[in-house]
Amino acid sequence: MGSMFIYLHGFASSPQSAKAQDISQRFAQLQIPVQVPDLNAGDFSHLTISRQLNQVATEFADSSAPITLIGSSLGGLTAAHLAQKYPQVQRLVLLAPAFGFLSHWLVKLGEAEIQRWQQDKYLMVYHYGEKQHLPLHYDFLTDASQYQEEDLQRPVPTLILHGNHDEVIPISASRDFVRSRPWTELIELDSDHSLGNATSAIWQAIYSFCFGS
Repeated sequence: MGSMFIYLHGFASSPQSAKAQDISQRFAQLQIPVQVPDLNAGDFSHLTISRQLNQVATEFADSSAPITLIGSSLGGLTAAHLAQKYPQVQRLVLLAPAFGFLSHWLVKLGEAEIQRWQQDKYLMVYHYGEKQHLPLHYDFLTDASQYQEEDLQRPVPTLILHGNHDEVIPISASRDFVRSRPWTELIELDSDHSLGNATSAIWQAIYSFCFGS
């Protein structure tokens, strides 16, 4: 039985993102379908990592096929936590995974903004998929704090691609993750968080990882 491929887009992104489209098209040329669920689920304002995990898990709940998850940024973090929990997940490709993203994000927000978020319950966040600012509930923050990288210890073959000029998630986050996990491989790219200039290098790495001998 062939592997099932699922692509998980990033935070405030969508299945129409450049990376999602590029990877889907390249798989289509191999006549391999890729599922690209919309993790906004029609309600970005009440997004949580827990909701993403539950949503994606339903995609493969009744399948015994081995699953390869490809995740970008927060989708990469979500993919890693799914792999920890579900033995069907047998391969991971993580693109600029959002390891430690809360610490990086909260520093940028600042203490006053975080307190205002907690009081007002909603923070306005720019949504790249919708091209507008949308409110995000404070539950996103409290939910995210329970997902720690230390918990990710299942030895799932993992390929990480991360830009060494990443301005959102520093590449040190992936270097630290790989250091204590011999089943992971990190490819450093001369790129930023979008990895927009590295699509062909990313595809070559994915192809050899998933289909190489």
